[in-house]
Amino acid sequence: MGLLEGKTGLVVGVANKRSIAWGIAQALAAAGMRLHFTYQGERLKESVEALAATLPEARVHPCDVTADAEIAAVCRALAEDGGALDTLVHSVAFAHKEDLEAGFVTTSREGFRVALDVSAYSLVALTRAALPLLERSGQGSVIAMTYYGSEKVAGNYNVMGVAKAGLESAVRYLAADLGPRGVRVNAISAGPVNTLAARGIRGFTAMLHHHAERAPLRRNVELREIGDAALFLASPMASAVTGQVLFVDCGYSIMAL
Repeated sequence: MGLLEGKTGLVVGVANKRSIAWGIAQALAAAGMRLHFTYQGERLKESVEALAATLPEARVHPCDVTADAEIAAVCRALAEDGGALDTLVHSVAFAHKEDLEAGFVTTSREGFRVALDVSAYSLVALTRAALPLLERSGQGSVIAMTYYGSEKVAGNYNVMGVAKAGLESAVRYLAADLGPRGVRVNAISAGPVNTLAARGIRGFTAMLHHHAERAPLRRNVELREIGDAALFLASPMASAVTGQVLFVDCGYSIMAL
């Protein structure tokens, strides 16, 4: 039997086959986990449904993470489907293009609000709504995705770096809140990956080259490796790990000069 046989997971943030969320989904499914996916808007529906169709018994639900009613609807569907949720994967982030291209000091109030709402607060909203299902699991695991730009200034990352810092802080506070209820909350800080979202960062190709040159392993991380890290955090092997940010970046974050 697979490591996660009989377990159920919800993956939020798949856009296409290059998504980090999809890499994670493949690792969880290969270990036996049955998955639910969400999509936002008709533009992504077909792509997510096509990917989900390649996995056994996967289900797909519409969900705008800024709408509490839609989050609640997904959790109701999960409750009706089995009543427990073992793993919640949060791989959602957004900032307006203009707030990624200009200097951080020019960030608009609305741009700041949107970035923090979608990229950080949505973790809180999703976890709160899914909490009864995660508690029912008896070993619920919440996994969020972040990036080193939360700790150090990364060119053209701007308000997203601030949002990711908020996300990482939320991970720690949620872990403290939910630990007594048997739910673990962690984040994976992955190196740069050529995803749809990453292409919105000006100079992203140069960022990829820089990481590969400076990282101790002299390469960039692969989706498979991020998926393996998520599998660890979702599994009983990480039963004493919570409130942590796990770097999966080929060692880039340890380097100074």
